[in-house]
Amino acid sequence: MKTYKLKNNRDVVIREALKSDAKDVIDFYNVVGGETDFLSFGKNEFNVTVEFEENYLFNISNEENSILILALIDDLIIGAASINSPQKRRLKHVGTLGIVIRQEYCKLGLGKILINELINWAKSNNITKKISLITRCDNEFAIELYKNLGFEIEGVLKKENYEKGKYYDTITMGLLLD
Repeated sequence: MKTYKLKNNRDVVIREALKSDAKDVIDFYNVVGGETDFLSFGKNEFNVTVEFEENYLFNISNEENSILILALIDDLIIGAASINSPQKRRLKHVGTLGIVIRQEYCKLGLGKILINELINWAKSNNITKKISLITRCDNEFAIELYKNLGFEIEGVLKKENYEKGKYYDTITMGLLLD
């Protein structure tokens, strides 16, 4: 568990997610799904059971190359970030990064904190050699952050996302760790 200070002077605690966080994680995703169009789900569309999420959190905590970390203020989840990696021998060196932050805590430095935590964790696990991510082409603030942290654009998936009557391209990005 680590504590950081955000740009608004609030202290945020970063820690690995626990099985007991399952309901709070589901509630968090269902709220943030309605705050942005950049996620693959909308408000109340993160439809998993508490038991399913508990199993997911238990399983991810037992994988050497996968992790979910939470950002909390006063025990309220304000952000979550993960690296999910396949367990197959040929692919287990690549982790897929996912990150989501409550809208009111965006642009306060939390994204950079969470991604740096994941990069440092990945470098230390002796398995992960590459971190991949996808983002919508118009998520300019996030793309700039990823580039500043060393990620490079690797490709574009045309019309991969559809929202409010419009198609958007998806950008794939990667960071090589060695």
